[in-house]
Amino acid sequence: MSSIRSRNYKPPTTFSITRILRMAEGTAKRSASPAISPPPLRRKVDTTTKSSASNFFTPASQKKPAPITWRLIGTSVIIGKQNTGNQVSADKPRRIAGFDLDSTLIKTKSGNVFPKSATDWQWWNEKVPGRLKELNSEGYQVVVFSNQKKISVQKDIKAGRSDSKSLTNFKEKIEVIMTQLDFPFSVYAATTDPEYRKPRLGMWREFLDDYDLDVAGVDLPGSFFVGDAAGRPGDHSAVDRGIATNMGMPFKTPEEFFLGQAAEPVTGLFDPVSYMKDDLEEPAKPFSRKHPVEVVIFCGSPGAGKSTFYWNHLEPLGYERVNQDILKTRPKCIKAAREFLQDKKSVAIDNTNANEETRAYWVELAKEFNVPIRCVQFISTPDLCRHNNAVRASNKELNPEARASLPGIAFGDFGRRFSAPKLEEGFDDIIPVEFQFRGSKEAKELWGQYWI
Repeated sequence: MSSIRSRNYKPPTTFSITRILRMAEGTAKRSASPAISPPPLRRKVDTTTKSSASNFFTPASQKKPAPITWRLIGTSVIIGKQNTGNQVSADKPRRIAGFDLDSTLIKTKSGNVFPKSATDWQWWNEKVPGRLKELNSEGYQVVVFSNQKKISVQKDIKAGRSDSKSLTNFKEKIEVIMTQLDFPFSVYAATTDPEYRKPRLGMWREFLDDYDLDVAGVDLPGSFFVGDAAGRPGDHSAVDRGIATNMGMPFKTPEEFFLGQAAEPVTGLFDPVSYMKDDLEEPAKPFSRKHPVEVVIFCGSPGAGKSTFYWNHLEPLGYERVNQDILKTRPKCIKAAREFLQDKKSVAIDNTNANEETRAYWVELAKEFNVPIRCVQFISTPDLCRHNNAVRASNKELNPEARASLPGIAFGDFGRRFSAPKLEEGFDDIIPVEFQFRGSKEAKELWGQYWI
């Protein structure tokens, strides 16, 4: 064995000690020579989250700004921007091409209403990406405004990161969409904060501020908004049509814009403008006192305008007000009303009084004091009441009593319990009142927007 090993064995190739020393000496000389140019300054790192497409191993001093940036407004709005450097000229009012996202630009591959993953999407129609690129080449600024209530933004204050999988999936999906389009493109997605969700203008105002368009201006007649929530039969809502109206833009459905289909007639949509009266028109007198002392009960949904009616029409006539939102319980309301009647004061019961059983408490109280009882019935639709609820909760100037926003169940509960008042219950008369909004120009501008 030893003889065989000695014949076949070849020692491994190695550098000689002399060669190694020469290489080390050459390296030292090159290091000692003066630099051709100073080392590049380290670029200030943008606090905005960068696209995952960035090369992790590239030194920070050599990285190029990522084409996609992300920003969060608290836990309310997610903002993504595609920055290719080819920004639209701002030398004249900007034309905006606004779009909803789901069921407008994209749809799920799975057929589910909500995507199962970041890859569960496809273009709503094959014409979509080409049409969007055409808009960019025509000088439009393309932007998406999307309600994304399913996204949970849970902010880790210490780490400054989001631990939400739904947010991560959304960002990954949007980055792929932006990469495919490859032109300046931005996305504003509202989560659960109602002040930013369509049809309200929170996201729109943020967009105007981001691009200084409150200064440069927007060509509203030359702009448009496209969305599937148009109030058609089968649509889940009309928020896209509503935000277009609030922004002052023409509106189209995806079928109209991308496929060239004729506009579908839509009827029965709630229109706040139809409830606003011309201030030059003398208002009819809806209520007058009939007896020296009497009980007046209101019957109407939350948000139907009952309290406003009291302050405008009954308080000036000397009626005392009893309100269960303030007193909290019916026994306390009855006690307060009894004390007013004992003092020979007329009283207005500013509660919903939805059914005959509830109204009977007040009929009995009127009989106890041998005074007439009258009923004011507020004629209103659920949409109107929800609109009033949203407006007053969002605008202090239209909410003198600082009413909190009511949950949707409050309106449904009234509808289930409601029975129309009848004279046979013991009322001296029943006065129907249809809601009409009156106020200053500023108040009308606020109230006349779409809020739900």
